[in-house]
Amino acid sequence: MYTFDHDLFSALNFDGGTAMDRVMLTVSGTAMWLPLYALILWLVWRHSGWRGMLIFTALMLAAIGLADMVSGIFKSNGVLGGLLLDFEPRPRPMFTPSLEGLEITPDSLRVMRREAVPRHWAVHVPHAATIVALAVLACGAIRRRWFTGLMVVCSVVICYSRIYLGKHFPMDLVWGTLVGAALGYAALRAYRRLIRRNSAAG
Repeated sequence: MYTFDHDLFSALNFDGGTAMDRVMLTVSGTAMWLPLYALILWLVWRHSGWRGMLIFTALMLAAIGLADMVSGIFKSNGVLGGLLLDFEPRPRPMFTPSLEGLEITPDSLRVMRREAVPRHWAVHVPHAATIVALAVLACGAIRRRWFTGLMVVCSVVICYSRIYLGKHFPMDLVWGTLVGAALGYAALRAYRRLIRRNSAAG
């Protein structure tokens, strides 16, 4: 599995130059996506009103928080980081010995590769888990075809940015996506149940 994962990473990772590096670093950050979060909340508000938006926001934060906590289990950090003490995570691509000498990370990250820095393990990706959890919950709540397409594109771009930056292998993203999908679906089920209960009461 590791050999396949390394080969797939090598096929997907490439040097896109300074401009591409900046784009991917921005995509992998948080600030760029704030308008998307605002759009999601506005659409939920239009669809379900203030109460629905508040319920959605609470469940969204819970799903995203749980996704990050589950990531911590496999990286031995965070609130649940002590649950799998015997589990040995594998290094990020930029720290993987078999990939040494390859230009797999942008210039701004290569200093991290040369120096001993903390948090250089990768098992499943909180980026993938959180964006997929949000996508499943938001698409199920909003139920607009164009919005579903938008969230699919955003999820793919964010996940690919982690490969481009040398932060994660493709299978890390697969596991993160599965975790995010499960948490997002659970949050969506809870959202629909609470909305129905709220409608019946009001």
